[in-house]
Amino acid sequence: MSAVTGQHPAARPLVMGVVNVTPDSFSDGGLWASTDAAIAHALDLVAQGADVIDVGGESTRPGAARVEVDTELARVLPVVAALADAGVRVSVDTTRAAVAAEAVAAGATIVNDVSGGLADPGMLREVAGARVTYIAMHWRGHSRTMQDLARYDDPVAEIAAELAQRRDAALTAGVDPGHLVLDPGIGFSKDATHNWAVLAGWDAFEALGHPLLLAVSRKRFLGHLLARPAGPNGLELRPPAGRDTATAALSALFARRGLWGVRVHDVRATADALAVVAALEAAT
Repeated sequence: MSAVTGQHPAARPLVMGVVNVTPDSFSDGGLWASTDAAIAHALDLVAQGADVIDVGGESTRPGAARVEVDTELARVLPVVAALADAGVRVSVDTTRAAVAAEAVAAGATIVNDVSGGLADPGMLREVAGARVTYIAMHWRGHSRTMQDLARYDDPVAEIAAELAQRRDAALTAGVDPGHLVLDPGIGFSKDATHNWAVLAGWDAFEALGHPLLLAVSRKRFLGHLLARPAGPNGLELRPPAGRDTATAALSALFARRGLWGVRVHDVRATADALAVVAALEAAT
C-alpha cells in the first residue's frame, strides 16, 4: 500500500486540521499566533478528530505580504517539534525548501506546498530527498498578485493541465509517485465561478492519477454563497467562521469520491460529517 493511500482509515478521507501561526490569516488571524496557543489549539483539533495538523507560518490569503524566511521558521519550528514529540502527525504548509527541510528535521512528515514547487526551485529536490508526502497545489502566483491572474477560457481544462505540469515536474525531480498528493487550489488565482467549475469538474483532477486534497475550508466563495442582502444594492458576506457548515457539506459530498484528505479549520463538524458518510458506506 502506498505512503499516501495507507495513512488513514480507508472508509474516509484523512482530516487535516489547520493551525495558522500567523497574525494575518484570513480565517483566524492572530488567534494562534503564539507558540503556546498554536500547540494548545492543535492538540484540541486532534482531540476533535484531526488525523494531521497542518502548521503554517506565512499567510496565503489574497493580498498578503510575504514574511522573511527566519520569521517563518521561528513561527513554525517550535510548534512542529512540540506536536511531533507529542505523537501528532504534522504537515508543514510552506513554499520554501529551507522551511520544509527544517520542519521535516523537526518531525513533520508532510510538506504542503501551495505553489507546487514554483515558488522555490529547490523544493521538489528537497521533498524528493526527504521522501515525505508532498502536496502539490495548482498555483499561478504569490498572494499579492494571485487574484489578478484569475483569467481562464476553460477553467477546468486549464487548471488540470497546469496541475499536471506540476505533477510531472515533481516526478521528474524524483518525488516518489506514492508520496504525491495533488490539490486543485480552490481560491488561489480563482474567483467564485472558477471555484465552482473546479468542484463540478472534479473528474478532470481525478484523471491526473494521484490522490487529491480538498481544501475549501472557510474560503471566500462560500462567504459569497451564503451572503445576505446589505443595503439597497449590496451584499454582506458570511464571515469565515460562519462557513463551517458549508465546508462540512462539501467534505461529505466529496468524501464518497475517494479523497485522500480534507483540510479544514473546524475539525469537529467535518469529522462528524465524514462519520456519517462512513456509516452509510458501511451499510451499503
